[in-house]
Amino acid sequence: MRITDASYGSNEDGLIWGYRFVPGEPAQPISTDAVAAFLAQPRDGANPGFLWLHFSLSNVGAERYLHRALDLPDAFFDSLRSEVGSTRLELDDGALIAVIHDVLFDSSFDASEVGTTSLCIGPRLLVSARLRPLRSVDQLRAAVRSGQIFRSPVELLAHLLRDQASVLGDILRKSTVQVDRIEDRLLANRIADDRKQLGALRRSLVRLQRLLAPEPTALFRLLNRPPDWIDRDDIQDLQQAAEEFSTAIGDSAALVERVKLIQEELAALVNEQTGRTLFVLTVVTVLALPINLIAGLFGMNVGGVPLSDNPHGFWSVVVGLFALTAVLAYAAFGRRRD
Repeated sequence: MRITDASYGSNEDGLIWGYRFVPGEPAQPISTDAVAAFLAQPRDGANPGFLWLHFSLSNVGAERYLHRALDLPDAFFDSLRSEVGSTRLELDDGALIAVIHDVLFDSSFDASEVGTTSLCIGPRLLVSARLRPLRSVDQLRAAVRSGQIFRSPVELLAHLLRDQASVLGDILRKSTVQVDRIEDRLLANRIADDRKQLGALRRSLVRLQRLLAPEPTALFRLLNRPPDWIDRDDIQDLQQAAEEFSTAIGDSAALVERVKLIQEELAALVNEQTGRTLFVLTVVTVLALPINLIAGLFGMNVGGVPLSDNPHGFWSVVVGLFALTAVLAYAAFGRRRD
């Protein structure tokens, strides 16, 4: 058997893992050599079940094997070369083509750490291909390896979408904890670098929301006109996955709006503190103005300086300056209190 048991290794055909599903039994690993023999047999009681083949696009042999050994629609191969964009879910030549997004397997969630998985789903085959490992796909594989039974490729897709919603929900919970801490510091008037952290968090959530928001819509559109080979139970699973995903997207939008409100409150607080600082600087400047003015006048060293011959001239000027400064201070702080 040429399939490796490494977490994210692939064989010479680019296959990371392959599983054969038989009704009522746990999935069994399958190699690329056995795939052609399975697909060559007719779909009947003697050859029940379906396959899930997961490929690594970083292996140059993956796309060659897909072209050579599997009869897949051209839309699937086009999706392999597409850049990260919005989610797609469409029918092509009787097969279901899906492009889904998720955070990377080893990611702590950042705006740039989003990957893409392309899927082609038919009555007997689910083919998935990715460039970098994703969390939701790894969670689905863990469910398969634990012995969970799947009746069809569409049920696998529905489980993958629920895992995707679960990953998004986990991101939202962690983000909510961060927002709660920032809000607590805001109430305590401790701003620190929360504005920068909030900006990065909001940018990541908005990007992830933009990538994932079309997914429930595409699912509901598919459920309105499903292909003939999708049975009623699979349609119900897809509908449940779409509803869970819609809930997660709604929670994400609510959290983004909350972050926006906190950003506005932080901006108002910063503006208020800036106003206080400018007021203090203005008052200091106004209070120092008489002293600087008198010092400049009496320091010109020219003839006719007032009070130069008066023994009490210095103290007369000092008392006058203090009186004038007191009047200016009273006017400034009195207006501030008003």
